[in-house]
Amino acid sequence: MKVVAAYLLAVLGGNTTPSAEDLKDILGSVGAETDDDRIQLLLSEVKGKDITELIASGREKLASVPSGGGGAVAVAAPGGGGGAAAPAAAEPKKEEKVEEKEDTDDDMGFSLFD
Repeated sequence: MKVVAAYLLAVLGGNTTPSAEDLKDILGSVGAETDDDRIQLLLSEVKGKDITELIASGREKLASVPSGGGGAVAVAAPGGGGGAAAPAAAEPKKEEKVEEKEDTDDDMGFSLFD
């Protein structure tokens, strides 16, 4: 990631085709180690390509990746067998409404923005 970040910094700085030395200079200015193999790999992958088009295509790919935390709902399958009749569907549980208590003393009289 640091090599990609250095490349993007060079492009933002106006250098549309940064060289390996440019990336090494940027990484060296912040004391980061340089890996010549990763730098050469990145430069070979982006050679002749427009960075804005690469970013746009990357966004499209990321948009198709599911994210978020929808929890999985486990459903119990009815057991097969026996001559017993299937039990009637259970009624959904009634959710009790819990009132949230306003607690003004949580900050003990101090506020972050006072």
